[in-house]
Amino acid sequence: MPTVLFVCTGNLCRSPMAEALLKARLVRDKVRRDWQVGSAGVWTTEGRPASAYAIEEMAQRGIDLRAHRSRSVTCDMMVDADLVLAMTRSHAEALTAAFPEQARKVRLLSQMVGQTYDICDPYGGTRLEYAYSAQELEQLIKGGYARIVELIEGKGE
Repeated sequence: MPTVLFVCTGNLCRSPMAEALLKARLVRDKVRRDWQVGSAGVWTTEGRPASAYAIEEMAQRGIDLRAHRSRSVTCDMMVDADLVLAMTRSHAEALTAAFPEQARKVRLLSQMVGQTYDICDPYGGTRLEYAYSAQELEQLIKGGYARIVELIEGKGE
């Protein structure tokens, strides 16, 4: 079963929201409903809930993020993933340094829409910053969905 892994710093905001948004998109895709989607952090503490504003932003989209618990990225996660989507260049660099044999799987989420930029971390910020982040992630998942499918199904480089 194809697997996508989203990675950010603490696995409290960006990557859990991206995970939830892609899962919601896959539900509407009858061909790809069985895909697995997960998230993890490169520098996190295990077992922390998603941030309150991330939970609220996803709730506004009909997505329940309350059960999320942070996880540190592991070698097994990297091996199992077909595509690893990092939020920033520093996350991608950390992943390729820690897991060089899996480097070919690592991309920036922004690259799914043909750009290369870091997605700002809203952690500790205002509700408005979380709203902006959630909207940006939603647009990247929507606009990058075809590219994600291409990469997973072997039709892309």
